[in-house]
Amino acid sequence: MVMSFFRKPEEGGLEHIDAQVQRMINDARHTFDLAMNALTGGPVATVADEVRRTDRQINVTEMEIRRELVVHASVHGGVDTPEVLVFMNMVKDLERIGDYNKNIFDLADEGVSLAEAPDLDRLLGYRDELSSRIALMGELLTTRDEDRARAYINRGDELRREFDDRINELVHSTEMAVVAVPRALLYRFLKRVTAHSLNVVSAVVMPVDRLDYFDEDDDTRI
Repeated sequence: MVMSFFRKPEEGGLEHIDAQVQRMINDARHTFDLAMNALTGGPVATVADEVRRTDRQINVTEMEIRRELVVHASVHGGVDTPEVLVFMNMVKDLERIGDYNKNIFDLADEGVSLAEAPDLDRLLGYRDELSSRIALMGELLTTRDEDRARAYINRGDELRREFDDRINELVHSTEMAVVAVPRALLYRFLKRVTAHSLNVVSAVVMPVDRLDYFDEDDDTRI
């Protein structure tokens, strides 16, 4: 089932919420880029306020959307209930992406630097790909291209498994904990960013009752 809530203005009262969702996506990408750059050799102290300010803005926008959805539901009744439920799930996942971006930045803020890590090139590759995928969320929600959305989901599942593999390697490695633990945490956070991004894009191709399961492990997902 393709979502129907991204409509022409004359077809409903949700177009302002559409724009707010896009704002959350843009803010999420911004904090992700700042956090990953800080962890891989970029500035830390000079971007700390911006990371936290933007994360607060993500939270504020989520609350604004929820309030607008309550008002919209009270006016339109059951007609738009599926759309309202989709939006509620979507903004929750976008807020969680913001939280994990802040977790990534917190590693850098605590003094962790992966600028000299042996797998730096791989980390930078993940940084660039996930940044692009966050931006692609917004495009897919607008175009509602089911084929591209399924490709997005398939690649996201591959990434989740790759991050699990990286974590397991570090758990069983002989590296000092001071080196292995921050990298394992980073891969965990990247996995969660990926999973919540999949939840958002699942709105393009799945019915309401199947949304929001990509942050579950494969063996417990519906």
